[in-house]
Amino acid sequence: MARLILLNKPYGVLCQFSGDGSRPTLKDFLDVPDVYPAGRLDTDSEGLVVLTDDGRLQAAIADPRHKQEKVYWVQVEGEPTPAALEALRQGVELRDGTTRPARVRAMAEPVGLWERVPPIRARRAIPTAWLELAVREGRNRQVRRMTAHVGLPTLRLVRMRVGPWSLEGLPPGSWREAAPPAPGALRG
Repeated sequence: MARLILLNKPYGVLCQFSGDGSRPTLKDFLDVPDVYPAGRLDTDSEGLVVLTDDGRLQAAIADPRHKQEKVYWVQVEGEPTPAALEALRQGVELRDGTTRPARVRAMAEPVGLWERVPPIRARRAIPTAWLELAVREGRNRQVRRMTAHVGLPTLRLVRMRVGPWSLEGLPPGSWREAAPPAPGALRG
C-alpha cells in the first residue's frame, strides 16, 4: 500500500531532500525513507507538501492533467479591487501563456495562522489584504506572478490544501500520515 505524508513546510525550507547545507531541506523535518514530494513549494512559500513513495500516485497528484485543486492563503500588498479579483477569476496573461481561471475571494486575516519567521515587513503607508486563491495548474511561482499581474504583489503565500488533503491542525515543521486515495479517485 502506498504511503502518503502531509508536511507543513516552513518558510525558507527547500522543497527537496538534498541541498548544499546553506538552507534547511525536507530531510530536516521528515526522516521517512523513500518518499518524495508530489509537486513543489517555493522556498519562500509555506504550507502543505504532499509526499508519497508511490510514483503513480505522485504523478496523479502533481500532474496538471489531473486538475488537483491547490488552495492558497495569500497576503498581498494593496487592496484588491473587484476588477483585480475578476481578472484572476478569468485567467491572466503571463509570459508563459494565459492561466486557467482561478477561484478567488477576499478574506479576513486568518485567525490562528502561525507567525512567519522572519515576519513580513510592514509598511504603514501601504495596506495589505488576504486572498484565498485556488488554482488547478502548477506553473513556477504561478500565484505570485498572477497577483503581481493584477497589481497585488504577494507578501506571504501559504498552501492550505492540495486536492482532498488539508493542512488543518498541522503546525509548521510537523507532518502526519494520511490515507492514500482509492484507485482512480484523483482523476480530473
